[in-house]
Amino acid sequence: MEVLYSDDNLLVVNKPSGLATVPGNWEKESISLVKQLETDYDRLWVVHRLDKATSGLVVFARNSEAHRLLSMQFEHHETHKLYHAIVIGIPAWKDHTARHPLLINVGHSHRTVVDHTKGKPSETVFHLLERYDGYALISAIPSTGRTHQVRVHAFALGYPLLGDTLYSAPASSLIARPALHAQSLQFTFENQPFDFIAPYPADFTQALNKLRAGY
Repeated sequence: MEVLYSDDNLLVVNKPSGLATVPGNWEKESISLVKQLETDYDRLWVVHRLDKATSGLVVFARNSEAHRLLSMQFEHHETHKLYHAIVIGIPAWKDHTARHPLLINVGHSHRTVVDHTKGKPSETVFHLLERYDGYALISAIPSTGRTHQVRVHAFALGYPLLGDTLYSAPASSLIARPALHAQSLQFTFENQPFDFIAPYPADFTQALNKLRAGY
């Protein structure tokens, strides 16, 4: 992992894929991002999470007051989170806002599904960045914070994430996980603006390079 910023209140890291932000309920002793960081930074307070397979920016609080202030911003959608994703198919739109209501933790695979009866309001703003042969690079700005939201909204629009076998994409030789990266994060703390950008990890970069070369 790469620590991008640290002070007495905040810790911002670029999380690698394959590492859970916190241990799951059934795996309290498993390796996780927060446990690894706490060996060097003492106790950390979790403000938000990324899926285990998703790479990119995560901010932790280093005391209870910082946790309270940051959590309020996330709860009130006052932060700005932007993801980059590689999807299968080429969207016909340049910009699109998905508003499918989502129901989380469905079935034995714990999928998130579109459910117009029981689902909670959810919104993701998508923007087409690059087109390739049968694939595209898009950005996604979630206005709400449902589990797997970007992945499910992209799937619901007919453009599943490359490598996202949980949401009907085939396994791919381009990347061995859902091609999703939390690239930028903006928030304010004690009246000071913070703006972070996390570079792509190697597997995401390699997949893009192959697509740009006409894979």
